[in-house]
Amino acid sequence: MTSSRGPASTRGLLRAGLVGLALAASLAACSPRVDNRGMRFDPAVVSEVRPGMSTRDDVLYILGTPSTVSSFQGPVWYYIGQRTEKVAFFDPEVTERQVVEVLFDETDRVSQVNLYGLEDGQEVELVERETPTEGQDITIVQQFLGNLGRFNTD
Repeated sequence: MTSSRGPASTRGLLRAGLVGLALAASLAACSPRVDNRGMRFDPAVVSEVRPGMSTRDDVLYILGTPSTVSSFQGPVWYYIGQRTEKVAFFDPEVTERQVVEVLFDETDRVSQVNLYGLEDGQEVELVERETPTEGQDITIVQQFLGNLGRFNTD
């Protein structure tokens, strides 16, 4: 027996393939895009930094270069890492954050190591005030008219 597929069955296969492709594309559009920024820490590695024993050089060897250094409260190093997920066109959402805080004493030895997570963070309200500038507030038309006649034609 010979099987012959006519144009109707070919169209049915094509239609089913297009529906499957559209379904796969719509599911792929809904999967979140995951971004990892900074450092991810294994608690066993962080525990190698021992207060009273480890020096700055030891911390550099174990954890690497810090993400940031404190400007206000003596020698403190911060190692920061976070994971965000973004779905479609929505704003990214922070799903995980790790902060390792390493404090040093006067002899450059570790005095304290603190671990913080996303739940330890605090929302900070930003101030929306503007710093006033000196001078006059003039419009573009006033600027244009004020500059007429100031051009040298040497």
